Amino acid sequence: MKQIKSELLIPEETIIKKILVLRGEKIMLDVHLAEIYGVENRALKQAVRRNLDLFPHDFMFILSEQEIEMVVSQNVIPSKQSLGGANPFAFTETGVAMLSSVLKSKRAREINIAIMRAFIALRKMILSNTELKLEIEYIKKKVINHDKNIELVFQYLDELLEKKTIKKPRTKIGYKIPKKTK
Repeated sequence: MKQIKSELLIPEETIIKKILVLRGEKIMLDVHLAEIYGVENRALKQAVRRNLDLFPHDFMFILSEQEIEMVVSQNVIPSKQSLGGANPFAFTETGVAMLSSVLKSKRAREINIAIMRAFIALRKMILSNTELKLEIEYIKKKVINHDKNIELVFQYLDELLEKKTIKKPRTKIGYKIPKKTK
C-alpha cells in the first residue's frame, strides 16, 4: 500500500497553527478546514448539516457570540464579517475524523490523515512540555533543599566564629628559653 505524504499536501505546522483550544477542547474551525480541504466553507457546512447525526456535541459545536469575539480578537479570523453571517462550526479531533466520511473525495481523505497527524504531533508536544515541567519542578525542589542546607552551613560557621571570639587566649606551648640572670 502506498503511503500518502502529507508534507506534499499541507505542512503539519500550517495545520497545527489552525488548531485552537475552546471549551477545554482542541478544535478546528470550519473556515480553516474548508481552506485546508480546498472546498468552499458553505459546501463543507452543507455536507455537515446533511449528516448532523454523525456530529454529536462532542464532535462538533457552534461557536457562541462570545467565542466568536474571542477568536476575532486573537486574530484567528480576520473579522466577524469573514464568517458570512453564520456562526462557525468548531470540530473536535473526533469531529475532524468524521469529516472524512462526509467529504468523500480522495483529497479529503489525504487531508484528513494529515490533520490527524497534526493532532497527534500537538499531543506529543504537550506531553513533552508536561514532562519538562515535572523535571523543572524536581530541580526547583532540589535547589530549595540546597538553599536550606547552605543556610545551615552558614549558621554553623557563625556559631563557630562566636565560640572562637568568646574563648580566652590560649597559653603558649613549646620550648621556652630560660631568662639569663646576671
